[in-house]
Amino acid sequence: MERLGRGWHGAQEITVALVARTPDDPATVRALAYPDLVGQPEVGDQVLLNTNALALGLGTGGYAMVVALPGRLPEDTPVPGHIVKARYSPLQTIRLAADEEASPHRDVLAAAQDLDGMPVVVADLHSALPAILAGIHADAPHARVAYLLTDGGALAAGFSRTLDALRDRLAGTVSTGQAWGGDLEAVNVHTGLLAARHVLRADITILSQGPGNLGTGTTWGFSGVAAGEAVNATATLGGRPVGALRISDADPRPRHRGVSHHSLTAFGRVALAPADLVVPAELSEPLAADVARALAPLAARHRIVTVSTTGLDEALRATPVKLSTMGRDLDNDHAYFLTCAAAGRHAAALAEGRAPSHRLA
Repeated sequence: MERLGRGWHGAQEITVALVARTPDDPATVRALAYPDLVGQPEVGDQVLLNTNALALGLGTGGYAMVVALPGRLPEDTPVPGHIVKARYSPLQTIRLAADEEASPHRDVLAAAQDLDGMPVVVADLHSALPAILAGIHADAPHARVAYLLTDGGALAAGFSRTLDALRDRLAGTVSTGQAWGGDLEAVNVHTGLLAARHVLRADITILSQGPGNLGTGTTWGFSGVAAGEAVNATATLGGRPVGALRISDADPRPRHRGVSHHSLTAFGRVALAPADLVVPAELSEPLAADVARALAPLAARHRIVTVSTTGLDEALRATPVKLSTMGRDLDNDHAYFLTCAAAGRHAAALAEGRAPSHRLA
């Protein structure tokens, strides 16, 4: 290992000199280590890397991943939990679930049966997180907001620099399923939602997969289909599902223009319980007409809620992280981020019990 780079909660960037096997191999690569799994890297360490993502040219992160520091293995340390995440992979990790016997939150969660009407903003992409949070805090700056990390994208909470930058604005993170590294660990989305409400005492929870959406371009082949299942889980537990739609007039792919087919499938076909699907009031034409036409079939089950976006552009520009989705920033995909912020604004109105001034379509 040649040098250390940036470090943040749960992750450490490093630069590694490669042992070249072919003339085309690069001299060095940027890599990412999770110190709680492999130990803290030091200059001079021999490093075992997984370079599959680099070989495929995947855009998210652009890292090789550190598998081990073979010459300096981490010490064996006892762990209090007994649930295994990243199960039966070489980097499986033992975690303490918030509701298991050794947890200090066991009694609270054993008694918890519902979410007490807590709004849960469900998004397809991780890039929605800071925009939704900006929309919430624009109207309810003191609202306690939890983030629930599902396992559709990056499994490690530490992979997300966005999440690290938002730590002081969140009540905490709950990592669910195979995802790990949050302030609390949960077996599934249901227990994760209960932990957000009853342990983190969240007024509102934002739920999405981690960075790195997986998709094949087919109707059903994308990891964000789980957003529909999250709507069902929220409703089952007595929460209020709010859908942060993926709306764009900037995406070059037809299937993601207007309302993305991801949103139409997850909310229109997977979600069996009704949700509030939020549309910004100030969308320009012809995007507004395209969105209305796409959402019309969903109105039989869901509530299509039109929300004013006055002041939300300023709130988005004040976020402490760079807004980016599929390589596009706020100005290059304004409708997407504005829609996410409007979903946050609507959730804040629900949490505060305000008679919404929003028009229901």
